[in-house]
Amino acid sequence: MNKKLQIYQLAVIFSLLFSLLGFSYNVWRMEVTEHNSNVRTACFEMLLELAQLQQLVYAAHYDNDTELGNPRVGWVKVGLIEDLSTLANEQVKSEAGKLTVTWSEQWQNMNEIEASSIEIVGQIDEVRGQIKVLLVSLN
Repeated sequence: MNKKLQIYQLAVIFSLLFSLLGFSYNVWRMEVTEHNSNVRTACFEMLLELAQLQQLVYAAHYDNDTELGNPRVGWVKVGLIEDLSTLANEQVKSEAGKLTVTWSEQWQNMNEIEASSIEIVGQIDEVRGQIKVLLVSLN
């Protein structure tokens, strides 16, 4: 009878440890999934904003369209991209910061000087590239 009680107690302890381990893993997995979901959402939004910023640069430089190529709209987009980059990794955040610097140095000349628009679009491509690397790396 004493042997049966010991086996029962061991089974209860094992079951308790197993359930705690399973619960801990489930909580950890849910946190990772939520983090990855937030990163993906931020990345997709940044990709949309980057495409719109690129279109803005093209409209300003190639079409001389001051409405679609409005630099104030560009400032808002660049700011939003930099804000969203804080939800991504350091590489995306760094490239978004470089985009802000590039934009601040080149926006005045993007209408007349092709090199300025090319530099802005090049930095947009750098941010886009880092976002793609991050998205592929998520599990």
